[in-house]
Parts: sequence; C-alpha cells; structure tokens
Amino acid sequence: MCCASREPAQSFRQYIDREGDLKDYNPETLEQHWNNEHMRSVRRRMMAGETLPECQVCNDKLLNTDVYRDYFNNLFRHKIDDAFAKTDDTGYTEMKTVSFDYRFNNLCNFKCRQCGDMLSSSWESEQRNNNMWSPERQPWMASPIRQQISSFQDSTVVMEFMNAIEEKRMEEIYWVGGEPLMWDIHWDAMVRIIDLKFSDRVYVRYNTNLSRTEFKGKKLFEILQQFRDWQVCASIDGTGETGEYIRTGLNYRKFLENFREGLAAARNKRQMQLDFTITMPGLQEIRNMFDLSQQLNAKLLTKVTFAFDSQQIMSPMCLPKTLLNEIIDENLEYIRPRANPLQQSLIDVLENMKTRPTFWEEYPKAEIGIRAGKTRCERIDAIRGTDIKKIFADERLLEWWKNI
Repeated sequence: MCCASREPAQSFRQYIDREGDLKDYNPETLEQHWNNEHMRSVRRRMMAGETLPECQVCNDKLLNTDVYRDYFNNLFRHKIDDAFAKTDDTGYTEMKTVSFDYRFNNLCNFKCRQCGDMLSSSWESEQRNNNMWSPERQPWMASPIRQQISSFQDSTVVMEFMNAIEEKRMEEIYWVGGEPLMWDIHWDAMVRIIDLKFSDRVYVRYNTNLSRTEFKGKKLFEILQQFRDWQVCASIDGTGETGEYIRTGLNYRKFLENFREGLAAARNKRQMQLDFTITMPGLQEIRNMFDLSQQLNAKLLTKVTFAFDSQQIMSPMCLPKTLLNEIIDENLEYIRPRANPLQQSLIDVLENMKTRPTFWEEYPKAEIGIRAGKTRCERIDAIRGTDIKKIFADERLLEWWKNI
C-alpha cells in the first residue's frame, strides 16, 4: 500500500511487515497486484470506513507525527471523487497507478547503524564478509532467490516504471533506496521525463544521504528546477563525530556543503529538509540538530528508530523510562523557548516518545534482547574500528551502557 504500511509479508519479512517469513519468492507484476484480493479488500474496508491494521504506523504515529496519510491526502485530494467513482463494490478500480515508490536495489554507500543488509549493499557486503548472515535469517541473500529478485527487478520492475514514464502518466515519484542518487535509473528516468516534456506535471521527492549531488555530468538541483515541484529529505542523524558514527560513510562537512547547495536552489522551506531519525546515541544530538536547523533555517523532520524487538539497541526506547524522560525533558526545556515552526516536528516527536512504552514495558524479556543488541553493536564496532563508548558524552548513557 505504501512504504509505511504494516502488511503481512508476501515472501519474507521486510522493514515493518506485521508478520510472515515464508522464505519463498513469487512476485506479482504491478498489474496483478493492483486489483488482487488483498488490494480489493483494502479498498472495500476503506470505503466502509474501517480502521485498517495495515495503517497502524499512521494511526498510532509509530515513526513520526507528520504521518504519511496526511501527505498523500494533501497531494491527491483532487482525486478522491474520481477514486470512489472508478472503484466498484468489490474494491476493483479502473484507476491507473500514478505514484511510484520503487526500490530498484539496495545499492548504498553508507552503513547506518539503525539500517541493515536489506536496505544497504554496504551492510550486505559487511554481513557476507564477516559470516553474520544465514539463509534461514536472510533468505533473500541466498541463491537462487537473490538471482530471482535481480531478474524480476530488471525484467519487470524497471519496465513497469519506465512504461509509466513513456505513457506520461507519472505524477509523483519517491526516490529512496538504498541510496537513489547512486542509481543509473534515477538519473536516466529524470532526464527522460524532461525530454518527454511533462516534467512540469511531476512532483518528485527524495530520501537521500546527500553524499553526492552530481552523476556523470548530470546535476541534481539543475534537473529539479525543471519539475513541477520537489522535496529533498536529507538523512542526517547527528552532527560531527557522533553523526559519522551513527551513519558510517558520512562526511559531515561534505553533507553540509551539499545541503547548502540545495538550499540555494530551493524556492520554499519545504523543498530542503533535514531528516533526523532519533537513535539511542543520537539522543545526545537533539540539541545540536535543533541548532543546525535554526542555523540553516531549514525544517527538521523528525522520526524515531523503529524496532521489531528489544534487540534494536539503536532505538532510544531501549532506555529505562526514567532516564529516557529525563533526557527528553532536558532537551524540551532548551528547545521550546527557542523553537519556530521549522522545529515543531522535533517537539511533537519528543513529546510523543514520553507517552510510548519503552522496551522494558513492551517486551517481557527486554533485558535479554538488549544484551544481545549490545553484543551485536560491539561486534560491528570491532569490524569497523569504532567504539560507541567514545561518543557517549552523556555520562548517564555511558554508565547505563557499561551496566548492560
């Protein structure tokens, strides 16, 4: 349904899927999927006014307070009447897909601590090289499924996407990976839309690490000026040394240089945004990210690291409630009197975090999971030549970490 929907896994569990790990790969084409029983069921339930479990992320604001539903309702509100008119009682729709979010591959030059092999080729290589994976836990990395995925992407997914461009029915594209600015297809598709002379009808948005803004002579912000509108959410989870620890591969100085290039091209505050995901070590960076937002006069879009279980040590929800709330309250005390609307998302998320259960409240065996998460973090530190203890400027966090 969208990248934030919590649906049962079709082949193997990904990101925030609700359940399932079938270890089988039987992909559907877009045409098959668009009016299959599941999608028709979604439309029937929505038309009946039901609350969908698939929509839990927006309903309960699990990732952030600026929910995806609001974004799509705003972008496509002019299509609501048409959607009802062209959808029958069975949930079958005559409407064609006009918004595309295709993750063509996991190619990425970063290894962000809260990420993993499915969304980063650098993570995948590290896992393979250090015997940190298995066909049972990551079936998509094993033969023959790995080859089947690549074949389906090349023969079907790319074709579906490019056909929508050639038919000039593309109205919105979300470029996200992996790292989309490393993909040939990104640059080729954007230029093709311009060549077909309908870029003035297409809205494009990005989630990118912004480690580059140019590729083979093509310049991102020159290209974007030819589109109807655009938005770049530049992922950055901390400043300086801490930011570079959380996002392995980040050159913080280069990031700022590229972000300022985007600010110079932007026509409004919405087009260039700092995309801040709060991690456990990143709790120390909340004030710095707030200050950066004010210095750049740029919106600070804020999310919280999502966790399936208590082993996700990078989630701030792994902390005891008393310590977490103490850190949040100290930051809110600094932020509230100084904030402007560009930082409201940060305030909303911090306040929301205080109402959410921590791992200790949510998982019966939280301590076991947290210890396993620490062990995994220390193994990754050993591989990468880093040490999380060295970035704990907050003595409370360092003491908590040592006592796990």
